[in-house]
Amino acid sequence: MVATAVLALMSGWVVRAEFPRVLSDHGLWDFGAFVASGRAAAAGLDPYGIYPPLTPHVVFPGFESWNPNLNPPISALLFQVFDLLDPALSLRIWLGVSVACYAAAVILLLRRYSGGLEIGLLAVWAFALAGFWDALYLGQIYMPLVLVTIIAWLRLEKGDGLIAGIMIGLLVSLKPNFAVWPVLLFLAGYRFPSLISFATAIVIAVIPAIIFGPKIYLDWLHLVATDGGRAVFLTNASFAGLAARAGLPAAGTFLAVSLLLTLAAWAFFRRPAVIAVSGFALLASLLASPLGWIHYTLFLLPVLLHHWQRPWAWLTGAALIIPVPFILGYFGASRLAQLTTGSVYAWALVLLLIGLIASERERQYAAAQAFLR
Repeated sequence: MVATAVLALMSGWVVRAEFPRVLSDHGLWDFGAFVASGRAAAAGLDPYGIYPPLTPHVVFPGFESWNPNLNPPISALLFQVFDLLDPALSLRIWLGVSVACYAAAVILLLRRYSGGLEIGLLAVWAFALAGFWDALYLGQIYMPLVLVTIIAWLRLEKGDGLIAGIMIGLLVSLKPNFAVWPVLLFLAGYRFPSLISFATAIVIAVIPAIIFGPKIYLDWLHLVATDGGRAVFLTNASFAGLAARAGLPAAGTFLAVSLLLTLAAWAFFRRPAVIAVSGFALLASLLASPLGWIHYTLFLLPVLLHHWQRPWAWLTGAALIIPVPFILGYFGASRLAQLTTGSVYAWALVLLLIGLIASERERQYAAAQAFLR
């Protein structure tokens, strides 16, 4: 309780600092790329091209990149809605939708995982997370997907495989790195929600192929395959990001593949509880992804709250409220500085992974002792 109260005080300071940054007139950023993608698709052009001035151009000391739309082809259809109004007005509407979705997700989780005074403290922390504020600043699409994830998590806990599967399928259709979740569910024996999620994702994937033709998938895959230069960006919290900043990009691939294979074997042979599988799956979806942006850490809310009484959970939570502008200030610093303090988001996820492993080992030991009795 004391740790949560201290974290809430820190969080209040973060909220006060971040609020004016998001409300300032700072341009469209990623939302502009989404508008450009939808506009290009409507005109029969490549939705994964670069279209200044809507496509943002990011420049920091030692780093420069264009940020086109990287989302799967269904996004080229959905993003056309953003171009129905003036982009600046669309962004303001989208910010309202995003905040509402995130608030709903937080309320659902707090109703499940907290009580008394701690509800208010945890709510302050949840609204201080760096991923939340930066997603709003950039006009990103994560918030509705966070809500979808929370619904899936809670329905899995209740044994409702149908709704959970549909929600996971919606998530995977827009963020394919989360396909780790239904795969691990399938291997662990939770076949129904897994198959429903894949069926949902496949149905959604077929839609843009019918409307735009299969070439749109080639355009998307080409962009994804040639976008490795952004792995070094400091808000990339994946193994690939850590390895790129260390100057050892191959190590990121090795760690990602090792993690996924280890979790696959664990799920298949140990058949753990559905929530344990889901926790590892959500974390692995970030750590093993080529680009695990800070915004993706919002999908770890149920994992953190499920384990909140453990010190490693709230230590991870504390690291994840450090504002993005502070981290971006490490561009141009030494490689060591970028790999240590500048990579605090990635190290927070590594801590969370260690914590989940320790928790699972405790659970297995307790189960073994109970069996021997």
